[in-house]
Amino acid sequence: MRDSTVLSVLDRLLTLAERVSRAAIWFGGALLLAAAFLVSFDVVARKAFGVTTGGADELSGYAFAIGTTWALAFTLLHRANVRVDALYAHLPPRVRAALDVLALLTLGAFVALLTWHSALVLQTSVSFAARATTPLQTPLWIPQSLWVAGFVLFLLILTLLLMRATLALFAGDLATVQRLAGARSVQEDAADEVAQRTPAQRAAERAAERVGN
Repeated sequence: MRDSTVLSVLDRLLTLAERVSRAAIWFGGALLLAAAFLVSFDVVARKAFGVTTGGADELSGYAFAIGTTWALAFTLLHRANVRVDALYAHLPPRVRAALDVLALLTLGAFVALLTWHSALVLQTSVSFAARATTPLQTPLWIPQSLWVAGFVLFLLILTLLLMRATLALFAGDLATVQRLAGARSVQEDAADEVAQRTPAQRAAERAAERVGN
């Protein structure tokens, strides 16, 4: 009974993590889109009127760094990270599941180290009230706080995923391990591609098939 309760709690937390990570990736995407508009406006204004907004390159750099870290959790949950699976695909299911959990464990160790050092960078900036050596003189703790928050979110969700996958591995639930941490198959990628097509795209494909026949 206790095991089923723990699994239920972890599953609910992972459902919540999915929603949070989706909001995070929208936030990161919005930052990158805003940076693209700012840089485009700056280029046009400089060419057409000889003026510049100033700081477009600096702000776009912050946006890229923040948007990247805030997208990591969503990428992990959807298994969109790159996996070298030339040998993996030919291994027995139980060995693949064990490697999936090991991959999460080693990734977690690396991310924990990365999060720790990024937090130290932020602490240093706060301690010295550091500012960017640019015309904007941005207080560095502002972009660095958002940057570190993305790493923290990634580490928390990775920990949840690792706990759930490990319990599934010990229970012999290899399908759950594959669903949570396994390398994506060609069939899964193709199914997702089909599912993401809009009704207009599907109608156009059907029309093209009728013309071809």
